[in-house]
Amino acid sequence: MSVVPRPEYPRPQLVRRDWLNLNGEWEFSEDPGLSGEARGLHEGGDFERRIIVPFAPESKLSGIGKTDFMPCVWYRRRFRVPEQWSDSSRLLLHFGAVDYEATVWVNGRLAGNHRGGYTPFRFDITELVNREGENTLVVRAVDDTRSGLQPTGKQSIAYASAGCRYTRTTGIWQTVWLEPVSDFSIDHVRMIPSPHEGKLRLEAVIYHQIPGLGPSQGTLKATVKAEGRVVSRQTVEAAFPVTAMTLDVPEPRLWSPDDPFLYDLELILETEAGADRVESYFGMRSVKLANGCLYLNGEPLFQRLVLDQGFYPDGIYTAPSDAALRRDIELAQAAGFNGARLHEKVFEPRFLMWADRLGYLVWGEFPNWGLDHKHPAALERFVTEWMDVLQRDFNHPSIITWCPFNETPNDQNPELLRTVYRLTKAIDPTRPVVDTSGYVHVETDVYTVHNYNQNVAEFSVAYEPLAQGKEGWRNPHSNNAPHVVGQPYLVDEYGGIWWNPDQKDDKGWGYGARPANEEEFFERLRGLTEVLLNNPNICGFCYTQLTDVEQEVNGLYTYERVAKFDPKRYRQIFSAPAAIESRLRT
Repeated sequence: MSVVPRPEYPRPQLVRRDWLNLNGEWEFSEDPGLSGEARGLHEGGDFERRIIVPFAPESKLSGIGKTDFMPCVWYRRRFRVPEQWSDSSRLLLHFGAVDYEATVWVNGRLAGNHRGGYTPFRFDITELVNREGENTLVVRAVDDTRSGLQPTGKQSIAYASAGCRYTRTTGIWQTVWLEPVSDFSIDHVRMIPSPHEGKLRLEAVIYHQIPGLGPSQGTLKATVKAEGRVVSRQTVEAAFPVTAMTLDVPEPRLWSPDDPFLYDLELILETEAGADRVESYFGMRSVKLANGCLYLNGEPLFQRLVLDQGFYPDGIYTAPSDAALRRDIELAQAAGFNGARLHEKVFEPRFLMWADRLGYLVWGEFPNWGLDHKHPAALERFVTEWMDVLQRDFNHPSIITWCPFNETPNDQNPELLRTVYRLTKAIDPTRPVVDTSGYVHVETDVYTVHNYNQNVAEFSVAYEPLAQGKEGWRNPHSNNAPHVVGQPYLVDEYGGIWWNPDQKDDKGWGYGARPANEEEFFERLRGLTEVLLNNPNICGFCYTQLTDVEQEVNGLYTYERVAKFDPKRYRQIFSAPAAIESRLRT
């Protein structure tokens, strides 16, 4: 039997032990005329090729590697329901992510539709499957990156990858899996830690898909463990659709980059229909803004972030392995960063799991590029998927800021940003929200700017007024709201120093003139970074970027994750003391 790619359980904060991974070889067909359904592909017909799921057809790992536009693609595979699931009440079919509009059939019957290229979805296929024999699963993905109504992030909207836009991703790009549940099951969980109280507020959303079935009698039992030792246990009457409880976490061990301690959580839902058991985890930590700085667990923390695009040479959007996800974080930490902006992409949950385990601070962002911010339908397209992002990732202690937009234009609809900012604050009042990274701010908790000036002296002059307690430099856009004195101020894109000494043509891309040699590179890197570290009113930076991506060659590591210079030299610069921490701790 061939090895299943990406075999690890894909949803680390809601784990069920019984599941079936559907990754591997599928049949595949392009549908440039969007006529596949009329031709009956969902019911039968020929599929011309084979593809390795969960890798997009543009990627080498998929076995196809076609990088031209593919407006519509189809997938098909067959599966059998495991014999041991014969007594299971319900069968759920899960997709980690499909870009962009997915339609799913099981045995020729419609299972459902989903729109959004970055968020998970699932269908109850209990009534569609044959438990005794073979089943046929068909997926259609429609992907129009040039529509103006599809968030595409850094995927190129032109034929070729160019500048800071890269190869597209079409169709299935995260794990597909099947799992059995009882008539009542735990759909998702929301956890809010309160370290100063030694409490964890927990809300479990209970799911069922049986018409006319009302609330069932039952209980929800929660057990919290620390390194295998039970520290809290509680049982409450199950309520429908949401069961809430508050758990004691006495003398909590706080999660931080220096000590990323995680508590284990087990939830057991027992009803007359059966039992559902899931495993999760959480970190006890607090985040707030005060004195122009982010405070983690009551201590000021300078954010030493790096821009991470989340692209891979062979997998594009999809990491080749779980180890590759962890490796990217370790590379950043080795270079002296304590976190990252997860740039223009919703990263897969297992990356966030590794950030939780390794003590890596991240900004949860969204790939707003490609969406026409002026279009009346933009709000509906954006909000629907952004709310799913917030739900999926709410519990990760590593996420310390939400940032739904990046480099928004002057001619945008400002109410789009204002509405999304306020909605995000209403859904999650526990974290800061940046309305947009750089450029045209409307309403924001942290004022951010992008500045790729490569001249250290000019770069320094821009921030002298801020150091003196005056209004901070802002990106020169006419509709950009000014910085309010005292508001946290963060330079969340800078640097981007072009370094590719082996380049023999002009196809590479980076910021500014290329340094002549290694020492000139480090002189510029040190000078720009020290301007930010030494300013007593700058609360963090984000260096562009962790790795090269295709033709963009301003990474600290190559696209293949090879360090361009000794990471110890990077670390010496990026981890130097920050003036704002010294000021606030004295």
